[in-house]
Amino acid sequence: MPRTIINLMSDDKAWLDAEAKRRGQSMTSLVSEAVAEYRVRQLSAQSLDLAQSLKNTTGLWMQGDGLVWQERLRGEWLNADGLTTDESS
Repeated sequence: MPRTIINLMSDDKAWLDAEAKRRGQSMTSLVSEAVAEYRVRQLSAQSLDLAQSLKNTTGLWMQGDGLVWQERLRGEWLNADGLTTDESS
């Protein structure tokens, strides 16, 4: 495991030493545990579940009928023979 040097405020260092002693573990293991928990919280906060994603994106398309837009784009895929570019190959 790589070693890391960090700078702490005096009162934070004193609290950390006391907390490590109270828990019966080293300050190093307490800091490692805290960083791991912080990392998990940050990663969890970044990954939205499906319901939240749907809520966040509801109403984004306000430019008319979505089906008409899709059909227009799909029409661009057709060549002069009425085949898609995949079918004409």
